[in-house]
Amino acid sequence: MPFALPHIVAGFIAVMVGYTSSVILIIQAATAAGADAAQVASWLWTLGIGMGSSCIGLSLYYRIPVLTAWSTPGAALLITSLGDFSLAEAIGAFIISSLLITLCGISGWFDRLMRHIPAPLAAAMLAGVLLRFGLDLFKVAPQDPLLLGSLLLAFLLGRHLWPRYTMVLVLMSGIAICALRGELQLGGVHWQLATPVWISPTFSLDALLGIALPLFIVTMTSQNIPGITILRAHGYQPATSSLISWTGLTGLLLAPFGGYAFNLAAITAAICMGKEVDPDANRRWPAAVWAGSFYLLTGCFGATVAALFTAFPATLITCVAGLALLGTIGSSLHTALQQDEAREAALLTFIITASGISLLGVGAACWGLLVGFGLHLIQSRPRGRAKQ
Repeated sequence: MPFALPHIVAGFIAVMVGYTSSVILIIQAATAAGADAAQVASWLWTLGIGMGSSCIGLSLYYRIPVLTAWSTPGAALLITSLGDFSLAEAIGAFIISSLLITLCGISGWFDRLMRHIPAPLAAAMLAGVLLRFGLDLFKVAPQDPLLLGSLLLAFLLGRHLWPRYTMVLVLMSGIAICALRGELQLGGVHWQLATPVWISPTFSLDALLGIALPLFIVTMTSQNIPGITILRAHGYQPATSSLISWTGLTGLLLAPFGGYAFNLAAITAAICMGKEVDPDANRRWPAAVWAGSFYLLTGCFGATVAALFTAFPATLITCVAGLALLGTIGSSLHTALQQDEAREAALLTFIITASGISLLGVGAACWGLLVGFGLHLIQSRPRGRAKQ
């Protein structure tokens, strides 16, 4: 595997952004289920091992940057729903949800669904998902103008002088500034290996309806659809059914240890697919392998690594993530709006997705696609009749 520095840095940034943005949700979800300290650490071990092994295995096999992740919306859902169930019932629900995901992949219906989504709408949805990272980048200005200005300068210099090493320069500059100002809170980090804890599942109808089905729906609509979309937006043609099946199987194997849901990543995946990683799209897959390697490390050390990532200032994470995703946001908007006949549907998809609404347990990305696709069908039908 190549040891190119841009690949390693992209993988590290992806994992850093993934952990710092939602690891607290995982801890809260496990606690809501009644998990003790050892079981919480087991959840983090399981998620790290599951994401790491699937990232590495799928990226090496398909030679495309495949990133997997835990379901962040799923974790938020679990925080509010697990309190009424025992930990054993929760584990049983995780198994059922993962089984449903596996069946979706094996049956091929998810692949058929994705084939009918027009490219402009998919790109618009992706741009809407990522927009908040670009906006949050500049919301840092009132809090820390020095950090934002320094990283913007590093980004511009990198783009002009060393395009492939832009994010390397940005990350190193940010860490250096925070270290000089004493903002890296590393004193509370103590290295300790995590160990898995088996939890025997119990199956119940209430847990099926209250946990398994909502978790399945949220994971498929809010995570896997954007995950496939971002791969296609960067020119990759993944074996959709196979990827979905593998994420479901990973969940089936690891659910008894706390692996509540595994899915394709979208936001962190975009970090490993930009031109800054490698000008040749066919040589970007090692970034995902490096991300998987870092995930394995985070899994082995569980809560310790989570504490390490949370030691980075939130403003630094926000700036690095926003700058890393600027290129993907721009290219997605270009793809979404360049076709006149699909522009209105794509724009509506983008706006709804960017709004962040959630209705009936379904996230904004899915609603954006549904409404945009509906408008696309209405606008395209008269043209089809006129040609006959």
